[in-house]
Amino acid sequence: MIFYEVTAEVSPDLRARYELYMRERHIPDVLATGLFLGARLSRGDGGQFRVRYEFADLATYEKYIERHAPRLRADFTAHFPDGVTLSRDVWTTLQVWPH
Repeated sequence: MIFYEVTAEVSPDLRARYELYMRERHIPDVLATGLFLGARLSRGDGGQFRVRYEFADLATYEKYIERHAPRLRADFTAHFPDGVTLSRDVWTTLQVWPH
């Protein structure tokens, strides 16, 4: 399994609008591509946010990046041209232990 994590440092005046946009528009649009197993939105104590998207494999992630990411990133930038700093990481699951 592949996890694609996007961490956002959001200025205080934009946090409520950012969270609403992510919940109601961006994440639903991303999931509508049909390539994801799921997603999780989290908020940190310092005002940062993290979205963790799940893919079955690296080829599916690469398909998303090639076919859909440019359009979705452009829409995000149109809504938040300033005040949000993003970092992106891709994680590959090596082993899972049951609960």
